[in-house]
Amino acid sequence: MARRAREGRRAERAAVVIFGAAVRPDGSASMTLLRRVQAAAVFGRRLAAEPLYVPTGGVGRHGPSEASVMAGLLTDLGVPDARILLEETGTDTLSSARAVAALLRARGHAGPVYAATSAYHLARCVLLLRLAGLPARPSPPPPFPAGQDFRTRWYWRLRELAALPVDVALMLARRLSKRV
Repeated sequence: MARRAREGRRAERAAVVIFGAAVRPDGSASMTLLRRVQAAAVFGRRLAAEPLYVPTGGVGRHGPSEASVMAGLLTDLGVPDARILLEETGTDTLSSARAVAALLRARGHAGPVYAATSAYHLARCVLLLRLAGLPARPSPPPPFPAGQDFRTRWYWRLRELAALPVDVALMLARRLSKRV
């Protein structure tokens, strides 16, 4: 009986999906990207079993890919390479959510999925992952806001307010056409 319980827990290992942010011109992580990875790693250490980390994000304005920069940060934080699954095709939140859902389905992932991102971005990420068919939940966001000044913080919040209904409509249209 105890063996079956252990096997069940193993099958339900969590996935922590880390949504990307900018990479600096020198190829290093922006402060937002760094904070997202650090918060995801802290959260992952609190889980019963070491999770699968899924950094997502392609090459933006500056290379390398957001996902590969995050993978390097995770490795520096002591996460074994075997626990990191890169998703490097996402160019925005919607395409990242879709790509992660396909990647996890292809691997037969059956455990919980946690979205790791900045606080302003968290609701949209969780909702899009759920609409893509994953049992998504929020992970605790970084303790610092993405923007340090009032105007920057409100810019990102208002941007999310506009992006949320658009991305939800696009994801629902894809679901209806069975292209998720």
